[in-house]
Amino acid sequence: MKFLLNLIGAIAVVLAVLGVFLPLLPTTPFLLLASACFARGSTRMHNWLRTNRLFGKYLRDWEDGRGLPLRGKLAILLLMWVSMGYSMTRVPHVALVLLLAAIGVAVTVFLLRFVPTQRARR
Repeated sequence: MKFLLNLIGAIAVVLAVLGVFLPLLPTTPFLLLASACFARGSTRMHNWLRTNRLFGKYLRDWEDGRGLPLRGKLAILLLMWVSMGYSMTRVPHVALVLLLAAIGVAVTVFLLRFVPTQRARR
């Protein structure tokens, strides 16, 4: 079972890295999946994710219930809507445009309503 969890976690990390460069492939859900798998399959890999210099702080904050900083939420929403808007102008089918818009609205609502916003540190 641990092998399967570690395999899924490794695949999720690869997809998360690809998601940094590919506009419609989400990074965060894959990182969260990888972290959940590694937490049950490999303490060493889970610690590596949590201490990673690029996304470790965000992952630790999420797992420890602190949420995301306001600046991070705004950056996510801006980049998501810019890439979604561009994609919607390139898609020839109205149904796909509506699907993209629905996904964008769902992610926006999720971020704004269900993800805690960190307080500014002084």
